[in-house]
Amino acid sequence: MRRRHLLAGLASVGALGGAGAVATGGVADALGGGSGESIRPVTLDTIDARGSRDGEVTLPATDRPTFIDFFSTNCDPCVDQMPDLADAHERLGDEVLFVSVTPQNVGGSVSAEKVVEWWHENDGDWLVAADVTAELAAQLNVGAYPSARAIDASGRVRWATSGTHTTEEFVEGIETALDR
Repeated sequence: MRRRHLLAGLASVGALGGAGAVATGGVADALGGGSGESIRPVTLDTIDARGSRDGEVTLPATDRPTFIDFFSTNCDPCVDQMPDLADAHERLGDEVLFVSVTPQNVGGSVSAEKVVEWWHENDGDWLVAADVTAELAAQLNVGAYPSARAIDASGRVRWATSGTHTTEEFVEGIETALDR
C-alpha cells in the first residue's frame, strides 16, 4: 500500500515539475535547447531525393542558423505537418539551413528507396538526411516524432518542440534562431 502512495507522490511531483517548466518557459531546456551552450556538430549522410542530394551535411551549420525537422516514415503526424513545413521552407528556407532528418537506419530496417518514396509522396523539396546512429537525435534529446529544433549560427538551440505545428508556429520558432 505504501509503495502505491510513494509512486503516486513521485508521479505528482513529476507532473508539477512539467507544469512548472511549461509555465516558466523551461520546456526548451528539457527538449534540448535554451541552455546557452552550443551543440557539437554531427555529420549525417544525405539522401538523394527531390530538393536534396546524395552526400553529407554537418548539423548544425557552422555559418548560418539551422532548422531541423525530425521525422519517421511510419509517423502519421509527420505526414500531416508536411504542408506546413513546406510553407515554412518557402518563407524562410533562404535564411536557414532547412533539413529533415529521419532516425531510421537507412540501409537496414528502412531502405533509402523507402525514404525517397515517402519524401516524394509527401511533397518534400528540401534537404533530407539520415541519423543512422541517432547521435544527433540523442544530443538534441529527441524522444518523439515529429520534433523540431531551431539552432542559431553559433550552434545554440533557440527553439525545441515536438508534435505537429502550423506554418506560423514553425516560422515563429525558426525566427528565434535568426539574427534580426
